[in-house]
Amino acid sequence: RDREAVDRNSPGHEVESVDAVPGRPRTKFSAAQLQELERSFREQRYIGASEKRRLAAALNLTQSQIKTWFQNRRMKFKRQTQDAR
Repeated sequence: RDREAVDRNSPGHEVESVDAVPGRPRTKFSAAQLQELERSFREQRYIGASEKRRLAAALNLTQSQIKTWFQNRRMKFKRQTQDAR
């Protein structure tokens, strides 16, 4: 928890306050973070523990943020492929 509190104040962790839901503020990923996350997603849709740790360290994000991004990205991919049919 202490690490997440520090990470929230790090660059790339701006929050959107409009209609915010109580709890953890929404992470606004930087363009560089998104580029690296998308590159990793193209290589492999499911991220392993070691790759999650590597990405978290490289992008200054928590492993939980990486995990959640991949979950959301898989759902987006699923919707896109279903819409294409």
